[in-house]
Amino acid sequence: MSEPSITLSERAARRIVEILQAEDAALMRVSVEGGGCSGFQYRFDLVQEGAPDDVLVERDGARVVVDPVSLGFVHGAEIDFVDDLIGASFKIKNPNVTASCGCGTSFSV
Repeated sequence: MSEPSITLSERAARRIVEILQAEDAALMRVSVEGGGCSGFQYRFDLVQEGAPDDVLVERDGARVVVDPVSLGFVHGAEIDFVDDLIGASFKIKNPNVTASCGCGTSFSV
């Protein structure tokens, strides 16, 4: 089996497990949508099951699914969880991004 084309940091995996347990969900879905000030934006949803063509990424009990179209935009990326002065949030360290907005939620490739 090949390595997943997107990975989870230890912090992200820990936080995803906490969220899934608190919300009684099975998976976190990460997707990329058109929109935002730079062209694309990330979306995070909690779901009970993935689609047949989703890619499943697992680490330390955390389970994340990514659809094939979104996977093309996040190939080689790492999902991290950051808790700092401006707040706590998931951050995607994406090597494909050529520009992003100041708020960090939208990007272009």
